[in-house]
Amino acid sequence: MPKKTKLEVIISGKCPRCHQGDMFLYGPFQYRRFLKMHENCPHCGLRYELEPGFFYGGAMYFSYALSVALFITVFVAVNVLFNNPPLYVYVSAVAVVNLILFPLIFRFSRILYLHLFGGIKYDPKYDS
Repeated sequence: MPKKTKLEVIISGKCPRCHQGDMFLYGPFQYRRFLKMHENCPHCGLRYELEPGFFYGGAMYFSYALSVALFITVFVAVNVLFNNPPLYVYVSAVAVVNLILFPLIFRFSRILYLHLFGGIKYDPKYDS
């Protein structure tokens, strides 16, 4: 099997050590269950939450950055598409898009935090 790039692994939500196991139990748009993560990697056994509250501090910074980027993107898109509409149009558009994409923002903030700041390196012996 060809080695996956770090970007492919992050986008697909795979384990940082083996690049095989899924981090989340369910799909992002199963709204009642999108928060549920595996405690350990189903493939290599890596514990995802390295310490108690690991994701609460750092992942919030990623979530904030992703939300700001989304806010700016929606703001510019609404401005271009509707030629400077009233304020309530901006607020409504940002709120609706944020609610729809919240599961993805939540997941990617946790995935990015674990991959970039978890201190876990890819180990080819687990990739089989």
